[in-house]
Amino acid sequence: MKKRIGCLHAHYSNIEYIEQAFSACEVELLHFVDPALVYRVSSDDTFSLMDAQKKVIEQIDWIVQAQVDVILITCTNYIAVLHEDQLAVTVPIIKIDEPFFSYICNIEQPQILLFSNPATVEGTMKRLNEYAHANDKHPEVEARVIEHTFELIMQGKKEQYLIVLSGYIRNLLATHNNNAISVAQLSMVEAARDIQKETKINIGNPLESLMAYIGENFR
Repeated sequence: MKKRIGCLHAHYSNIEYIEQAFSACEVELLHFVDPALVYRVSSDDTFSLMDAQKKVIEQIDWIVQAQVDVILITCTNYIAVLHEDQLAVTVPIIKIDEPFFSYICNIEQPQILLFSNPATVEGTMKRLNEYAHANDKHPEVEARVIEHTFELIMQGKKEQYLIVLSGYIRNLLATHNNNAISVAQLSMVEAARDIQKETKINIGNPLESLMAYIGENFR
């Protein structure tokens, strides 16, 4: 019997990446998308951390009721606000950033980790530092935000979004060739892959590390 995986996304654009990641697996994917939560976390000062936590917990409870075997959370914002001790579910939860953190922690040279959504930086870096400490790793990571880009993907302007990201990464490679470079969000994967193909320089991204994790656990 196929495993049923409930996938929680902040944007519809993430669906295609996860479908690709599981394409070789005998699983059934159910996609749940809520762009409003990321928008409120990013731009509504009246929307507190507690409000965000409550909403994510409600979403997870809703997904559990679809009788899933596993939950995959693809949004770093959702992951950052989630406290597992607040959950009353027994369904295993995969957080897309954890396989990615493992990848980052095994890189010895200085790294630049790129974000398009500034609201995800603090939570993601906090979780990365906690993961590194728990695994006795000491990566040298600088977080950078590619300003004024995330609103493009939220507005459905994907082509323009990818053009801006690609240009930024291309310039960064030209000026910081001693640094490893990764992108932190799924929406940035396509740009990272295009530049990697163009330059033959590895650009880390959370989809590749997720696919490696899936290969070890779902085939």
